[in-house]
Formats: sequence, structure tokens, C-alpha cells
Amino acid sequence: MAGLNPQITNLVIILFFMQLSKKIPFDDPNVLNGVRGLYICSNIIIASLYFYCYQQINNKRDMTVIKYVEPSPMGSTEEPKSVTTTIHSYDLGQVRALVKSQAMGIAMMCLMHLYFKYTNPLLIQSIIPLKGAFEGNLVKIHVLGQPATGDLKRPWKAAGGFMGGLQGGEIKTDKKSIEAAERAGRGGAKEE
Repeated sequence: MAGLNPQITNLVIILFFMQLSKKIPFDDPNVLNGVRGLYICSNIIIASLYFYCYQQINNKRDMTVIKYVEPSPMGSTEEPKSVTTTIHSYDLGQVRALVKSQAMGIAMMCLMHLYFKYTNPLLIQSIIPLKGAFEGNLVKIHVLGQPATGDLKRPWKAAGGFMGGLQGGEIKTDKKSIEAAERAGRGGAKEE
């Protein structure tokens, strides 16, 4: 499955674990606690990955300046925003977004499991976020040691899929787009 699209592999994993979860006796407290433990362990691994990335970003402290044009939000009449930042600041912002996303996922899972008593999603949510963390650009660069070239060159493209289309467009890095956004007067200030 190494060469397949991550969305397709996620779908295959979800379908497989949905079928598997029908055969797991969640009524047994030992089995249920084991699946809960798997979910907690998965989130500890993800949190550790993100913390390690955070440490690596601060250790490298790459102050190389990058410029890009952030698209305006979908449905907005605002002009695209010019952003000038450093790789260090950009990566820290990406780590914050990943941690926030993971915390939201944990909160949703807690609500579904503890309040609504759903147990089947625990199994799926133990695998998919962990897989997603290892497929993330920050982990590829700062943990797995891949060079930041090609698809890993900053700024990164927005994730595709259902929610990716709602963000309003692609980040542009060409000189013409950057100059046009700076002239339009929206942005151009350096992010700290």
C-alpha cells in the first residue's frame, strides 16, 4: 500500500476495521479496556511525535525567510494575503495546528465514547490518526529525516479531500502572485 493515495488506504483501513469491530466482543470489560488502552497509546505516540518535532524545530531554528500568498477564505471577498515568515515560525505554526487538530479529535472521541457509549470508533481512531501523523510533512522532515524538497518544500499545499476544498484555494509561491498581493495592501507583514 506504499504507493497508494493516503485517502484510499484510509478508506480500506476504515472498512477493514469496521468489519473487524463487529466481531470484537466489546461487552467484555477486558476487551474494552484493551481497546481503550490501544487508543490512549496511539495518542501518546502521536503527542510524542509532535513534541519531538517541536524540539527539532527549536533546535534547528532555521531563520530562512519564505514568502507566499495565502488564499482568501472561501466565500470571502477579501484579497489573498501576502505572508512573509521564517521556516522556524512556519513549522511552529504547523505543529500548533496539528496539536489543536489532535486535541479536537480526542475531545470528539471522548464525547462519542463516554457520553454516547460508542465503542467501535475507538479501534479505527487508534489507527487512522497514527497513520496520518507519520504521513504528515513535519514528521517526514523532522523525525524521518527526509529533505524538504519537492512536495515537502515549504509552504505546503493544503490537504486535499473533502475539507481541503473548503479552504478557498492553493497557496501561491510565485513571484508575480507575491508582488500582486503585496501591492494590494493585504499582508506583507512578517509573522513572528
